[in-house]
Amino acid sequence: MAVLKVIEVLANSNKSWEDAVDSAVAQASKSVKNIRSVYVNEQSAAVDNGKISEYRVNVKITFEVK
Repeated sequence: MAVLKVIEVLANSNKSWEDAVDSAVAQASKSVKNIRSVYVNEQSAAVDNGKISEYRVNVKITFEVK
């Protein structure tokens, strides 16, 4: 039986929401091993002069505890 843990991570990107999710997983994987999945909990964006200037995500990352 595997024991799993979930952490919540906030990340941002100037490119896209997908890039922000990639960034969250990449940053988390520096200190968390055995990542199994990522769940996008919330998406938002900052707007500047009528254009999106920053994409933001709140994700839940699930990993196995060994």
